[in-house]
Amino acid sequence: MTDTLTHEMIPTELVAPIFNPASYARREEVEALFTRLRRDYPLNQVEVPCYDPHWIVTKMADLREIARQDDIFHSGDRSKTLISQAGEALVREYTGGQANVFRSLVQLDPPEHKQYRDVAAPALTLEAVNGLKPMVAKIAADYVDQLAARAPVCDFTDISFHYPLKVVLDIIGVPEQDHPKMLELTQWLFTYADPDLKRPGSDVTDPAEITKTWGIVFEEFEKYYTPVIADRQRCPRHDLASVIANGKIDGGPLEHRALISYFVIASTAGHDTTAAATGTGMWALAQNPGLLDELKADPSLISGFVEETIRWATPVQQFVRSATQDYEIKGRTIRKGDLVFLSYLSANRDEDAFPDPFRFDIHRSPNRHVGFGFGGHICLGIHLARMEINALWNALIPRLRSVEPAGAMRMAESEFVCGPKAVPIRFAMD
Repeated sequence: MTDTLTHEMIPTELVAPIFNPASYARREEVEALFTRLRRDYPLNQVEVPCYDPHWIVTKMADLREIARQDDIFHSGDRSKTLISQAGEALVREYTGGQANVFRSLVQLDPPEHKQYRDVAAPALTLEAVNGLKPMVAKIAADYVDQLAARAPVCDFTDISFHYPLKVVLDIIGVPEQDHPKMLELTQWLFTYADPDLKRPGSDVTDPAEITKTWGIVFEEFEKYYTPVIADRQRCPRHDLASVIANGKIDGGPLEHRALISYFVIASTAGHDTTAAATGTGMWALAQNPGLLDELKADPSLISGFVEETIRWATPVQQFVRSATQDYEIKGRTIRKGDLVFLSYLSANRDEDAFPDPFRFDIHRSPNRHVGFGFGGHICLGIHLARMEINALWNALIPRLRSVEPAGAMRMAESEFVCGPKAVPIRFAMD
């Protein structure tokens, strides 16, 4: 495909839908919009009313070039996700001048980012994660039994929401009776605008609502994890909560907001993105006759199936960065201070990166998607996510005799982290 690089601004009416959470419930329409942007405006600016101008990065090569340069394109100087000018002003007022309510790994820049990442990294290496396989396999088998008990019809999100939730929260050390609260807070955070998943009573038409919801979520996590931190510092256990609570930066404790935010990202992104990929995988099975038989006949294909579900789902759809200096790319100059919208969703459908990108193909090899991000900010839990998704399908595929849609899949309304909120299936199991 030949880029038609122009220096024009992207027409506001064309690109405005990607600033609207409700648009992402209609995934095919959003993908068609990004397809046009890749063709006609692959690297251009847009100015949408009530937002600062953004560069929209739609191509895989451009996204990788920018995402791997954390010193030049910062994650914490401005909001890491799309937010209006009014919303950003409210965040700075709420935080005392910071651009983000949370100071998780997502919002940290070098050298601080690596220092904080190194706190939990040893607990999430491939070797460490492999040691968790027996525990995760047991949880996967339990949830496959739960699915079998729901035959012949169910909403698969009953499994896809709760299976990764239990895996991650068990690893952190959160008691099972508190898991529903963690799921609720996750949905308030990532799907603040969805009518079915948002915080009850919230008004998404209010420009202050997103800041208010983020503040409430932070305070709820702070209230929950403050005694947990004190407990693990007093008496460490063999769990991730102990690792984070006792982490050190330059010999001292983690800064308070960053410490709470560490628990927030572990307790939310640690399972919500996996849930999105798992729900997407079941829908792919239901929609593609013959795929289940292929996987049953050759279980070695399950790993390729998992990678394709992650590409197909792209749960984290975008991040925003800001330039710390002028930067030349594709004959363009991104100026110091400019905002850069990185579309992982678009990159994972890039015709120059994937042959026939709109075909669900479990045989893609290599499958160099950016479903886990790219560069220094690549998902810290990448090995755990892959392992737990594979564990569920390795337990389920041999027992699943048939599956088909029992209604329409419904996507959440979210411009940031997004996945299926309803996956109705009709199925039979052994």
